[in-house]
This record gives sequence, structure tokens and C-alpha cells, in this order.
Amino acid sequence: MLAEGEATGHCHAIPGPGTLYPGFLHLPGGGRLVHEEHDAISLPKGWFRVIRQREYVPGSFRTVAD
Repeated sequence: MLAEGEATGHCHAIPGPGTLYPGFLHLPGGGRLVHEEHDAISLPKGWFRVIRQREYVPGSFRTVAD
């Protein structure tokens, strides 16, 4: 699992071989990003930077979760 949705509990997952490091994802053979609410996204083999989206709330920021 790459990220779990805070509101729905649905997760963004990449089934198959891969390694998640702090801030990065390595897919030696490529993969597919799957989620219950949208079509899968094909990913080529390689390294990917994982960015957690943030939004402003008065006085601070919070991590966005779906």
C-alpha cells in the first residue's frame, strides 16, 4: 500500500515487486497504481519520487488524504 484514504479507507496500492523508501519508490519491473475510485495507472520501471500533497488550513498545513 502506498497511501490510505483518510475519509474512505480506500488505498492507493502498487501490487507486485517494488520497494518504498522514505520519499521514493523503486519499481524494478514497472507496475500499476490501483485505486477503487479510478482506473489503474501504468508505471514504467524505475525510481519515483513520492510527494504527499498538503493544503493550507488557517495557521498551518495538513497532509491531504482522500
